Amino acid sequence: MTITQETLDKLAQYDSPTICNVIELFDVRPRNEGYTDHRIICNFHDLPPMVGFAATACFRSDAPPVGGDAYGSIQAQLEIFEELPGPAVVVFQDIDDPPAAAVFGEVMCSTYKAYGSVGLVTSGAGRDLEQVRAIDYPVFTASTIASHGYCHMLHLGLPVRVGGLVVNQGELLHGDCNGVTSIPSDIANEVADACDEFIAAEQIMLEYVQSPGDKDRAEFSRRRDEFSEVAAELKSRLSRG
Repeated sequence: MTITQETLDKLAQYDSPTICNVIELFDVRPRNEGYTDHRIICNFHDLPPMVGFAATACFRSDAPPVGGDAYGSIQAQLEIFEELPGPAVVVFQDIDDPPAAAVFGEVMCSTYKAYGSVGLVTSGAGRDLEQVRAIDYPVFTASTIASHGYCHMLHLGLPVRVGGLVVNQGELLHGDCNGVTSIPSDIANEVADACDEFIAAEQIMLEYVQSPGDKDRAEFSRRRDEFSEVAAELKSRLSRG
């Protein structure tokens, strides 16, 4: 299914918890799958949501590469960007356990952004965080390490695992201060269109519990039931189950 830039822009208007809530309505995957766990942390909470297509790679830095330059695979990565259906999110699985050095720094992130990438996710470490923040490039990492060690890429474009999430080349990803989630491509357009409806349904309860004054349990119960009815109607229209 074609995912237009208009859809990507619309998805970027919403936070990742809303995206996850709406995906659940489709019944296309178990509710405990499809997102990164606590090990993957957003480094720049003030940046807007990241939405793009995965450009996957496997990385290590604890031993020298067999041959070639440590950054020699970046050119191949940039060529892969051109094959994606939209902007790239670079996704690195660091296979060193524990990570021995940083997966990225200022030079790599500046290069990725210059060629259209909208963010980076790694199960490893990052560095040059102040400089990367200065170029408004979202990064999601498991740690921070000062050196790049013997950094090199082992493969490009194969499935990787980051924070418990298996990511395939070209998979649509959404990330913000709450974490990173994948969005099944065949429902991406509908997810974007349904977010406002779900947010409106949540407001049935939120406008009451967030308003000043004493709260009545009976009114809370009424609001909860109304929310449940609206959410169930939305789910009945969207569910693939």
